[in-house]
Amino acid sequence: MRYFCTYFDHNYLPFAVALHASLTKHCSPFRLFVLALDDRCAGILRSLDLPGTSVVLLRDLEETDCELAGSKQTRSRIEYYYTCGPAFLQYCLERFPEIDLLTLIDADLYFFSNPEPIFRELADASVGIIEHRFSEKQYALKRFGTYNVGWTSFRRDVNGLACLRWWRQKCIDWCYDKVEEGRFADQKYLDDFPVRFSRVQVIQHRGANLAPWNLANFRLSESNGTIRVGEDPLIFFHFHGFKIVNPWLYNANVGRFRIALPSLARRRIFRPYIRELKQIAIRVGFACSIREKSRGYSAVRRSARKVADLTLSLITGAYILDWKRVERSYDVQ
Repeated sequence: MRYFCTYFDHNYLPFAVALHASLTKHCSPFRLFVLALDDRCAGILRSLDLPGTSVVLLRDLEETDCELAGSKQTRSRIEYYYTCGPAFLQYCLERFPEIDLLTLIDADLYFFSNPEPIFRELADASVGIIEHRFSEKQYALKRFGTYNVGWTSFRRDVNGLACLRWWRQKCIDWCYDKVEEGRFADQKYLDDFPVRFSRVQVIQHRGANLAPWNLANFRLSESNGTIRVGEDPLIFFHFHGFKIVNPWLYNANVGRFRIALPSLARRRIFRPYIRELKQIAIRVGFACSIREKSRGYSAVRRSARKVADLTLSLITGAYILDWKRVERSYDVQ
């Protein structure tokens, strides 16, 4: 049994359901603990009754963690969401004694193969973290942290719990969407993990956390139906910034990182993800709050910087057309 936790509001529901589907295909048995960040999200999750999933309400977490709740008034919504991550990890470990190793994963991950190679790397570790592996062109982004919070594992032992408690407290003390010396949101604190704590494993598998910011680092290939990142099979892709612009247009978010989308990634990574989202739309009646996203795009087009990003995205092939529309209401009901 593998144990995961994640958190999101209703805007991320389609991606989270896709994440669950990929875990079901590649990582059974598993248990997924979800912190529902708004009531709308909690209601839909409960109606879906996803196998192996336990839903925790935000107010339940806040009632048991007064320090967390007390930080809410000093942060924006996204900053408070960041603050909740380590607090939710600690909540789960305290309330579910059967968990030996708990992994916080972002809701926009999608698994393409079994994550057991990662867990083998963590066999003797108390904490597991993964580098961004920024490409040379993106080296300046290291100011946001060497490691990515998309996958963060903690074992129920002295080292693991000590590290988690330290992280939770640091986030409660300061967790803002800006870069300061040694700090950025919940993420840059991870840079201190290997320095302050023992048995911290930096995950080495190249197929873990492939993402728009590191695609340029690796040679992708296909062998017997398996996508390979170098010599390693692709385990999961981090669909950071992926947007459903409308039912037939999708932004892969690679233009922001100044790379062209490889044709193999388009065909064997992004298109399968799009198909999954469309199947979710048919099965449960939503794909994403597209009108909300579209309003966002209209707003950013007024910004010269965003217009430049949009132009670059078109040049680099960041946009993916899919004319096989799903005739549904695309707002979450």
